[in-house]
Amino acid sequence: MKKILMGALIALTSILIYKSCTDYSQDKAVLSESSLLIQQELKNVSKLIVTEGHFSEVYNYADSKELFGSLVTADKKALVVANAQAIISYDLAQLEIEVIEAQKTIRILSIPEPEITIHPDFEYYDVTADYFNPFKAEDYNAIKENVNESLRKKIEASSLKSNAENRLLSELSRIYVLSNSMGWKLTYQEKPIASTNELLDLGKTLVD
Repeated sequence: MKKILMGALIALTSILIYKSCTDYSQDKAVLSESSLLIQQELKNVSKLIVTEGHFSEVYNYADSKELFGSLVTADKKALVVANAQAIISYDLAQLEIEVIEAQKTIRILSIPEPEITIHPDFEYYDVTADYFNPFKAEDYNAIKENVNESLRKKIEASSLKSNAENRLLSELSRIYVLSNSMGWKLTYQEKPIASTNELLDLGKTLVD
């Protein structure tokens, strides 16, 4: 009788161990499959976001050079009109993400800064210069630098930047939806993201 009971106990223990190992293997397989799917979807997010706009700037340039003290001056001036194409881009290939399979967590480590590119087309009007104060290369360089700086300020204050930020947040929201749908957690620098609203609030702090 004891032998029968011992045999039954050993058989039951073997079944439980086998079932436990089988369940563990199945869970691990599902987890690995989820991890691979998440990493593939994250590759789809890693693209270049580009937002374009057009801006204009009218700039008056003037310079005076004193001759014989302040009694006589040699003047030069120009009216400059710049029409520019402005591009704001986020290279999400530089988005740093860590997938922690054991904790079922996606960590956003860093988000790339926006890149602002300006392509101005300059037209010069009413260009006049005295003989002793002609236009030189440094004058044209100064004009371009000042116009580009003015255009950059316009871009920073325009809806173009906010449109680019909204597109960035839209891509980041895809990561949240993905992680949430698969029962994973999303964090940014150890801060858990529990809703799209939290992600949007976080995005505002990132792009301000």
